[in-house]
Amino acid sequence: MNKQLDVVAVGHALVDIRIIVDELPGPDEEAAIREESRGAGGSAVNVAIDTTRLGGRSGIVAKIGFDQFGRIVYEELWRNKVDLRGLRISAQGETGFSIVVITRSGDIAIYGHKGVADDLEPGEVDADLVSDAKTVHIASLRLDTSIRAAQLAKQSNAIVSWDPGRRLARLGLEKLSPLLHYVDIVFLNQIEAKAMTGKEPLEAAKVITRYGPRHVVVKMGEKGALYYGIEGQKHVEPYPAPRVVDTTGAGDAFAAATLLKIARGASILEALQYASLVAALKVSRLGSHNVPVEEETKNLIEKMR
Repeated sequence: MNKQLDVVAVGHALVDIRIIVDELPGPDEEAAIREESRGAGGSAVNVAIDTTRLGGRSGIVAKIGFDQFGRIVYEELWRNKVDLRGLRISAQGETGFSIVVITRSGDIAIYGHKGVADDLEPGEVDADLVSDAKTVHIASLRLDTSIRAAQLAKQSNAIVSWDPGRRLARLGLEKLSPLLHYVDIVFLNQIEAKAMTGKEPLEAAKVITRYGPRHVVVKMGEKGALYYGIEGQKHVEPYPAPRVVDTTGAGDAFAAATLLKIARGASILEALQYASLVAALKVSRLGSHNVPVEEETKNLIEKMR
């Protein structure tokens, strides 16, 4: 089967309301807003749009409301040429949103409301879209729908990756094992690794692989990432960001870049090195999926080398 999509992202579609302040206020304090902007966000949206900006083809499986925020999400995905067959629209609830408060020095506070994003039912996962994907990335979504998406992906021989997010990570390995059985690559940060296994990154990665995944990648921010899996153990070197403006979505950019390279034939270690560069470029820009477009990324990578 000739698959047309490099990455299908399954998860949340939200609106990010970004607020720039000089510093985060304390209790009973007020911070003046220097800038305000809004746009589509959520892990599934970020991964899908990052993929197309980097030169790939992507689709999305997510749910939005029939409202103004839903229109923002729909239009931004459409402008970025994301396949929208899997986007479900609910007339019963509202599109979720996040209020992202960012200081001039790059510190972030996030207030989230998921809306209908987590109401996506297993039966609403578009099987035709998933079967058209070389890789399927599932992020921070309710367990039953995540399992269904992973099952469909494996039926069509797609590579399945998963980023649990903090809420699901706290469920622990035993409750997550039915999903891990279908997962090839796990992306998670140090806090999530500890919450899921009770162990530090390397030991956590080793334990997770016993449940089925062939690769575990623990993201460690400015310290890079730890890889453990069938290719051995490796520290993925970080690249210094030109400047730190907005770290929102850096993990999604990392996942999208990794999967796009794998879909195009790279080894996972080659893909992770590229992803490290992309994540460094992402944090230098405002917006949760504002990675440079393909040609600009190539030029910036050459300069950084």
